[in-house]
Amino acid sequence: MALLTAKRALFDNVDAIPEHVDRRELLFQRLKVAVHEELVESLELTMLAQVKESEISGEVKAVAQELLREHAVELKGHDQVRFLNELMEEVFGLGPLEKLVQDDAVSDILVNSPYEVYIERRGRLEQTNVVFADTHHLMRIIHRVVSRVGRRIDEVSPMVDARLADGSRVNAVIPPLALNGPSLSIRRFGKRPLTLDDLTGFQSIAPEMVQFLAAAVEARASFLVSGGTGAGKTTMLNALTKFIPADERLITIEDSAELNLLHRHVIRMETRPPNTEGAGEVTQRSLVRNSLRMRPDRIIVGEVRGAEALDMLQAMNTGHEGSLTTIHANDPRDALARLEMMVAMTGYEMPVPVIREYICSGIRLVVHLSRLKGGARRVMRISEIVGIRDGSYVLEDIFGYEQTGVKDGMAVGDYFVTGYKPVCLKRFKAAGIEVPDDLFRRRMLD
Repeated sequence: MALLTAKRALFDNVDAIPEHVDRRELLFQRLKVAVHEELVESLELTMLAQVKESEISGEVKAVAQELLREHAVELKGHDQVRFLNELMEEVFGLGPLEKLVQDDAVSDILVNSPYEVYIERRGRLEQTNVVFADTHHLMRIIHRVVSRVGRRIDEVSPMVDARLADGSRVNAVIPPLALNGPSLSIRRFGKRPLTLDDLTGFQSIAPEMVQFLAAAVEARASFLVSGGTGAGKTTMLNALTKFIPADERLITIEDSAELNLLHRHVIRMETRPPNTEGAGEVTQRSLVRNSLRMRPDRIIVGEVRGAEALDMLQAMNTGHEGSLTTIHANDPRDALARLEMMVAMTGYEMPVPVIREYICSGIRLVVHLSRLKGGARRVMRISEIVGIRDGSYVLEDIFGYEQTGVKDGMAVGDYFVTGYKPVCLKRFKAAGIEVPDDLFRRRMLD
C-alpha cells in the first residue's frame, strides 16, 4: 500500500534536512501527504476541481480515518483534529501554506525550500515553523496554483506568474532555473482593498497629498505611480481610482490581475502566455491596442514594463487623458528614463527628443513611493513634469517626505510642501475643481 511505503520512508535522506527543522512536524507533514496520496486513489480526487468542498468533506474525513486505523496510525485529541483539518487543506487548498494565506496580518509568503518558509508580517520578515513533506510536496502545491489560472510550469517553462482566487500574486521558479530547488513567492492582498483613508491612517500619505491627487484624478491629469518592489504602487493606484467620476468607463490591463477598483464601470483584461506549442500569446501591448476599440474613458495599465509604453502614451495623447499606470523606478526622474527605454523597445527609430516631448505631453505627474526600514511605505515625492529644457526633463517637486531617523526599527520622518505652485492648477480650474492656494505654502505637514 502507498501509505505503508510512505511510512517506511518518512525519514529517508534525513541528513539532507536542515537542523532547524522540527522532526515531529516533518513526520506529521509526510504522514499527511502519504494519506493524501492514498485518498487520491480511493476517491478519484483528480476530479475535485469540479466538486465543492462542502459536498465531499465528510467522505474525505471518513476515508482518512479508516486509512489511519487500517495502518495502525493512532492520532489523539488535538493531533487528530489538526490532521483531519490540514488534510482538507491539502485536498482543497494550499496545504501547509493555507493557515498563512488566511492570516490577514501576513503580506508576503516566501518559500525558499520545502523546509524554509518566511513571511512578512507588519513590514518585517520572520521565519516560520511551516515545512513541506519534501520537494515533491512543494511542487504539487505550485502546480495546483498555476493550473487553476490556466498556466503551466515545467522544465520548458520553469518560471511563472499567477494569482490566487483572492487576487494574491504568485511567482514560482523551479529547476533548472532555481538551483536550490523550487521557490514560491506569494504577495497577498487584503480581503478589503485599502482606501486612501486607510493609507492616511498608516501615515503612508499626508491628507494634503490626498486632496491634491483627488483633484488631479478628477481633472483627468495622467500620471505615473513609481517605486520599487513592495512599495505599495498597486495599492495606491487602486485607492486613487475612487476619485474617478462614476459615469466614466475604465479598462484595466494587467499581466496578472491584481487591481480591485473602487469603481462601478470597469472592464478587466489579463494577458495570456503562449501554450505548449508556443502559440496563443496575448501581450499587454495587444490588449492596450484592443482597448482603444472598446470606447474607454480611461485606460489603466497595472504595470508598464515593455513595448506597450508607446501605445499607452499614444492613448494619453489622443483623447484618453487621465489614464494611470505604475512603473518600477528608484525616483521620478528614473521613472521617465525607464519609460523612454521602453518606448525604444518598440523597434521604431524615434529620436530621443521626440520621445521626451511625447512623454511630457502625455504625462503630467509622477507619484513616487518607497518602502523604508521596518516596512514603512511612504509617498516620497509628488512631482510635476513641467516640460523640456536643454534636452532634459524639468521636474518640480510639489510634496515630499524626509526620513529623519529610525525608531524601534521603523523609519520615521516628516511630510512637507515645497512651496512650488503646480502649473496643472490651471487644468484643475478649467475642470471646475478648486484647490486652495494655501495648500502649496511651503511648510512641514503634521
